[in-house]
Amino acid sequence: MRENRSCFGQGLRDGLPIAAGYFVVAFTLGIAAKNAGFSAVQAMVASFTNNASAGEYAAFTLVAAGAGYWEVAVMTLVANARYLLMSCALSQKLAPGGALRHRLILAFDLTDEIFGISMARPGYLNPWYTYGAMAVAMPGWAIGTFLGVEMGNVLPLRAASALSVGLYGMFLATIIPPARKSRVVAGVVGVSFLLSLLVSYLPLLSGISSGVKTIVLTVSISLLAAVLFPVKEESPHGA
Repeated sequence: MRENRSCFGQGLRDGLPIAAGYFVVAFTLGIAAKNAGFSAVQAMVASFTNNASAGEYAAFTLVAAGAGYWEVAVMTLVANARYLLMSCALSQKLAPGGALRHRLILAFDLTDEIFGISMARPGYLNPWYTYGAMAVAMPGWAIGTFLGVEMGNVLPLRAASALSVGLYGMFLATIIPPARKSRVVAGVVGVSFLLSLLVSYLPLLSGISSGVKTIVLTVSISLLAAVLFPVKEESPHGA
């Protein structure tokens, strides 16, 4: 019990900068929700139950365009499909024989940033660490959306979008430490950046959604790296 409380507190601490970044990004999302005809409460509930920026942006855009339920559902599924890969990876960090309820709760708020800090934990992941991060990240996302609807006209859209650069800093903080320790990781990160840039500008791939591109690149690069540079089996406890 004491270990769970300690891990929860660490998660709260590490989740605070994520919550701050989510708040800013969600403010912009609230503007999109307002343009789609959502009230502040409706937009907040949507953000609290669907913690995915790309998926929500796509959904609000389609709603504004008068799309049907199936169109919104399919587009949201495609935009958020990368979380299927993250779920598979994070499940390997949990101790064998863990309760199913922990896996279900973790899957509910498996965002890019929370996935990053959870995977960076040494040894098996104590679910209470991720719960701590979720406890501040989820309200930050939902409240930011609410205020974006209520006060979206106060802050220029370009200014709100510019503030979202802070999230890129979180990504860098997640990948730089392991990249500095391993040339293989650094090489894989560099190749990932390069290929992501290429597929974004190739005319032949312009009709494919960014979510699908991300999945294909992630699976391909990970598989190739695993074959060429296999990692020796180690104890998850770091022993």
